[in-house]
Amino acid sequence: MTRLNAKDGLVLTVPVVTGHQDFTGDTMTLISLALQRADLVRTQNFIAGQWRDAGLSASYNVSDPATGEQFARVPDSTAADAHDATDAAQNAFEPWRFTPARERAAILKRWHALIVEHSEDLARLMSREQGKPMPESRAEVLYGAAYVEWFAEEAVRTYGDIIPEQVRGRKMMVVLEPVGVVAVITPWNFPLAMIARKLAPALAAGCTVVAKPAEDTPLTALALVRLAENAGVPAGVLNIVTSSRAAAPALVNDWIIDPRVRKVSFTGSTEVGKLLARGSADTLKKLSLELGGNAPFVVFDDADVDAAVEGLVISKFRNSGQTCVCPNRVYVQDAIHDVFSEKLAARMKTMRVGPATRDESQIGPLINERAVEKVERHVKDAVSKGAALLLGGTRVRNDVANGPFYFAPTLLANATADMMLFGEETFGPVVPLFRFATEAEGVRAANDTQFGLASYFYARDVGRISRVAELLQAGIVGINVGAVSTEVAPFGGVKESGYGREGSRRGIEEYMQTKYVCLGSS
Repeated sequence: MTRLNAKDGLVLTVPVVTGHQDFTGDTMTLISLALQRADLVRTQNFIAGQWRDAGLSASYNVSDPATGEQFARVPDSTAADAHDATDAAQNAFEPWRFTPARERAAILKRWHALIVEHSEDLARLMSREQGKPMPESRAEVLYGAAYVEWFAEEAVRTYGDIIPEQVRGRKMMVVLEPVGVVAVITPWNFPLAMIARKLAPALAAGCTVVAKPAEDTPLTALALVRLAENAGVPAGVLNIVTSSRAAAPALVNDWIIDPRVRKVSFTGSTEVGKLLARGSADTLKKLSLELGGNAPFVVFDDADVDAAVEGLVISKFRNSGQTCVCPNRVYVQDAIHDVFSEKLAARMKTMRVGPATRDESQIGPLINERAVEKVERHVKDAVSKGAALLLGGTRVRNDVANGPFYFAPTLLANATADMMLFGEETFGPVVPLFRFATEAEGVRAANDTQFGLASYFYARDVGRISRVAELLQAGIVGINVGAVSTEVAPFGGVKESGYGREGSRRGIEEYMQTKYVCLGSS
């Protein structure tokens, strides 16, 4: 049951039910997506410290991908709303910039504490609008919170340099300063983590922010901003507006052409990233672009096969395969190909497809109809070109996965480079297996893409590990591990996967500019 409250937003109420019901033959537990704190669900923009509707009072629906139900409406904002947000951010910039770093850090630490305190509500809200299983949502909340904590600590460490005197009496200093107003644009697949790891370093550096979350998953981002408000982030420092897919280009373009916006941080497709880069050229904005991926996963013949299978499952099927760093092409050396394929198929057969309301669910729905159609298109194309369908390959709809966007874990053998899934991100629970003969062939195949975000390989030979790690063309390399993301390490790609880094000490530098100060003795 869904109840709308005009003042406090949406309250999600799903009764808790437990019992023995059919869920692939085992005990099934239903869990609640009801929120303990109803005011975390916001259905308005947040500009200059005020929650308000879009200027034209337009709105659009937010849907539950598990059922297709439309359960909330949020503002369908225009360029005028984006401009209002920029006005607020510009007015707040000077006071925030000169707020001592330790005070900014204290606010971020309060924000972190609130995120952790309300992590279950945030996870439930995320699962409702994005569809991922609750264990994944809980993990994402804590992952996003870790960025807030990390950059709270980095806020007091933005050191410059003192350059030794080159001329007697002349003092030379290098200082780091906040770049200014930052526009943040985030995707739907990680609706809390992606925005947290942009907002936190921006605020820590002394920047102010205008933000637009993905049209499919705005509620989690709005809840995060609500907690930032509670933590004491001053009015105008953090502003967020929502919009539909159709309205987004005009809204974002207002930030792109506005010279007051000095940086854009974007996570999304390479196509859109290129448009933002071209549009930003006239005002020479600083850019951080985390774009598309086409990650290879290479299993060499000296690998621990069982560990490689488990690492692939962890990396590939998180968020139903809807991640920019999940393996898109799996290369297995000839000597172990068949045993790897058999063990992987057996492991995939144990995976449970279902909604977040089922505690046992491991693979949730895809985000929308477009996503499912792309996966279907890739599978159909691969099979038509000679791929062997070993597992899955169809939508799932039954008493458990009772919605239009579920897709079965799918395993394809005999994949080749002429298939669509070789060059495009599938963004779904599909594993294509490619064979290779030699180490050099495997490395060449892994690098045969215009993208370079993440690469993975499994091997035990020390010499091979050293060689391959150096040769792979990616910003992130995972060796004998399937989960690599952490706030303490830099995240970002090379080639057409973008530029700039998020996380680590380098993450805050993306929101700062360097000033050289030379002081004479007169």
